[in-house]
Amino acid sequence: MKEPCRRARPTWLALIALAITALLGGGFLAPATAAAREGRGDADRSATQDTVTGVSAKDLKGWAAAQRSADRERRAEVAGTHSTEKQASQRLRRSAPATGPQAKRAKAPEPGRAKTLVLYDTAGPYGHLGELYAMGVANLGGHFGTVTAKPVQEYTSGLIESYDATVYVGSTYYGDQIPDAVPEDFYLDTLLSERPVIWLGENIWNMANSVSLQEFEYRYGWDPTSSFYEVDGSVGEIGKVTYKGQQLTRKIPAGQDPGVLHPHLTPGGDNATVTELAQAVDTAGGTEKTSPWAIRSGNLTYIGEIPFTYVSESDRVIAFQDLLFDALAPDTAEQHRAMVRLEDITPLSDTTSLRAIADYLKSKNIAYGINVIPVYTDPKGVQNNGVARTVRLSQRPALVNTLKYMLNNGAVLMDHGYTHQYGNVDNPYNGLTADDFEFFRAHVDATDTVVYDGPATEDSAEWAQGRVTAALAEFARVGLPTPKLWTTPHYAASATDYKVFAQNFAARMERPLYFSGTLSGAETDSSRYLGQFFPYPVTDVYGTKVIPENLGSYEPEAHNNNPPRLAADLINNAKANLAVRDGFASFYYHPYQAVEPLQETVEGILALGYTFVSPESLI
Repeated sequence: MKEPCRRARPTWLALIALAITALLGGGFLAPATAAAREGRGDADRSATQDTVTGVSAKDLKGWAAAQRSADRERRAEVAGTHSTEKQASQRLRRSAPATGPQAKRAKAPEPGRAKTLVLYDTAGPYGHLGELYAMGVANLGGHFGTVTAKPVQEYTSGLIESYDATVYVGSTYYGDQIPDAVPEDFYLDTLLSERPVIWLGENIWNMANSVSLQEFEYRYGWDPTSSFYEVDGSVGEIGKVTYKGQQLTRKIPAGQDPGVLHPHLTPGGDNATVTELAQAVDTAGGTEKTSPWAIRSGNLTYIGEIPFTYVSESDRVIAFQDLLFDALAPDTAEQHRAMVRLEDITPLSDTTSLRAIADYLKSKNIAYGINVIPVYTDPKGVQNNGVARTVRLSQRPALVNTLKYMLNNGAVLMDHGYTHQYGNVDNPYNGLTADDFEFFRAHVDATDTVVYDGPATEDSAEWAQGRVTAALAEFARVGLPTPKLWTTPHYAASATDYKVFAQNFAARMERPLYFSGTLSGAETDSSRYLGQFFPYPVTDVYGTKVIPENLGSYEPEAHNNNPPRLAADLINNAKANLAVRDGFASFYYHPYQAVEPLQETVEGILALGYTFVSPESLI
């Protein structure tokens, strides 16, 4: 994304990625702005270290407020008080198999052939969030096999038995204001089935009321009807989640936290034993208080929130990403792999820097990707005294020779767009290759935040294919192999564009955007979208393969309201991702940076027990 001769570029990928992460979560839900991105939830340039999502901050704030209000109303209707909240964590069995009246575990699916049903809400003023969250779940489910997603009201009796596992995303709080749209058949089937059910967020109390609280407590060992998001009138300040020995972050802006449900456990008698899977850590008042974040009993895994809002690379969504293995691939062996790619290599890139990095990676026997932009253009002469300039790979034989040297020493060629900029306009910066978006429009607002504006005016399958064809022709012209992997410039494109990329490349290594309407079949709404990064390869809701980039990039300077990201930060992100039993630590690095931070990052990740593999090994 940058060239050695330029001003330092903001980490766009990271910023956009984090913004998206923040917007959706798991994917990411955050404001419809791309604070610099580099890293989804999670942007591919050095300008944005956040992933950006098309859900506005106002939506998320309103949604959180609506949940807190509805929960208070429900509490007021419940007789008595929740006097046992403080005893909950003491009654849990941690890291031990649950016992008691629970269904026999259904036979585990064959590896890679699991069938997942994702159910989501659509009702209420924030009903559109349900589809976005569901896409986040469905994309992760695409790692394990096939996924079917549908609004929860379309559930029919017995459907749960046609799938290896079901995930319900409870994003609409059903109560006095919004009638319950969840069919009673789903509540009853969940209770009686042997199939795993993962329940996120709202409405578990409605299930208990539907099947009878006595039956629910017998089967699951807790009482959702007296479980609430607030304790002592507040959702607290839950800033981290502990899972499998890792401290995962949870960074939600003040006033926008809907809270985490505090389950009221009811042990004793014939009730099932509850196993705590993850703990929420509340630091309100200056002291740490813990409560269950995820619990399991019988066939039910309950997570006290939807972990797809304000997501970062070390976020609690990592726990959810791993918990899916229990339901969909329980026999998966523990292994931890890593990947690295070199970013924004253009016809103006410095061959000496490239060879120094190549030689270092070769000395460590590390295979890696090289993300090449085949045509550099400066249509406004920003770096050429006001005179427009375009340089092609075919005009840089020494660089081409260096690229071939890298390919002969462990690198794999990746296509990073055609020009990595758009026309002769600021999009959002200056029209320069590697600075600007190519397939999406954006601008920088008065707060120095990158804002997504939507697809280019001329966006179409033909337009996108034309740019891909031109890029591939330039690679062929200089004798380079046809790339099998693609990374979208700044991780932003339309749904139409993503499908074109899939027709030309075996996989994408990035953090994509997922637009409202994709699951429902309605017209795509480019103003509402989820940005998501992955800890393992997935087949996403577009039907395309995406391989991980989930750590971000080294960015020593702050940009667009995003702080620096140093080698130590990347290593810490990799450490958090050790919680995923078969996960990756994948990052990118700009070769105009010195080799030393790359060495520090690589060796820090190796010290954690990761093994580096080639990006092409995943296709």
